[in-house]
Amino acid sequence: MSHSAVPATSGGKSPADSGLNAGYLQSLPGLLKVGQTVALLVSFLCVHCTHGWPKWAAFQFFELVALWFLVVVLLLLLLHLFRLHSRMSCINWPLTEFFHYSVGTVLVFIASVVAAVKSGGVSALVVASVFGFITTFLMAVSLWTSYGATCGSHQTGAVM
Repeated sequence: MSHSAVPATSGGKSPADSGLNAGYLQSLPGLLKVGQTVALLVSFLCVHCTHGWPKWAAFQFFELVALWFLVVVLLLLLLHLFRLHSRMSCINWPLTEFFHYSVGTVLVFIASVVAAVKSGGVSALVVASVFGFITTFLMAVSLWTSYGATCGSHQTGAVM
């Protein structure tokens, strides 16, 4: 019975595998995630702290969508900051982020349109819908940039 030998390593992790990936915050995907986090947090707080909503159900939907995607964007940001996505290789992270941005762009846009229409002139709710539109734009840019990594053209090695 033959066993294949596992090559010996130096016994420790390389510096690239451990610690904080602060350079991610300076990359385009990192900056987009930080922008989405700030915009979603502002829009959520504007809706959450406002009393006397003109249309209660519409702003509950906006609040739910903003909070859900805020949590998911924060989780994705932390995954990249601490390089956890490379340790969980069983999940296709580019495809997961592409799906997140696809659904998020549509739902945040719908919630922002509903919030803008139903705001009734309440300034905090108008600000929340504006930041919802900013988030929609940032998510659309993230969707566009993640498309190349997920669905872009792949080299097959065939010569034409």
